[in-house]
Amino acid sequence: MSDQPGRRAARPREEVLAAAMAAIAEHGLAALTMAGLGRQVGMSAGHLLYYFGSKDQLLLETLRWSEAQLGERRRAALDAPASAARRLAAYIDLYLPTGAGDPRWTLWLEVWGRSLADERMRIGQAEIEAVWRADLVALLRQGIAAGEFRPIVPERFAVRLSALLDGFGTPIVVGLPGTDRELALSHIGEYLDEALNLHG
Repeated sequence: MSDQPGRRAARPREEVLAAAMAAIAEHGLAALTMAGLGRQVGMSAGHLLYYFGSKDQLLLETLRWSEAQLGERRRAALDAPASAARRLAAYIDLYLPTGAGDPRWTLWLEVWGRSLADERMRIGQAEIEAVWRADLVALLRQGIAAGEFRPIVPERFAVRLSALLDGFGTPIVVGLPGTDRELALSHIGEYLDEALNLHG
């Protein structure tokens, strides 16, 4: 009986995070307000602040929630009975934004920007990124052990590849002219062919 209140509190929190992500997808981040979000979920802005403390924390928790959903898909892709090269391609496909205005990446950009002035945001962001990095390092090790990838230092290579993906992802989500997902995938594929000797 004593754990019932905790379970009741968890459901509204989940609903708020899902509603926040849906609002970002539909209207963009600029239109997301605590009052507007509260109206969608039947809560006051004061109640939202009670749950999350600030809009910054709400954004970070929404990002965590979104990444948890995507994490399930990533784990399924990485556990698939496929070559390391195919699983790496699936990882990259999930990592990159779907296109201009991708809500998950829009949220990432906002959290990155707000992290400049908020240590909690920086720590939270680093924790989320660390999960992606750890999965990539593990996959690279598997590819090396299987003889699919040339011997590299997985941790160092993961840093470089992550930076490359972020570098392509940012202009895609912003919608800069001359950048799109297919072009990015082509460049990334060429780099991986050379760096990992995929077709050697």
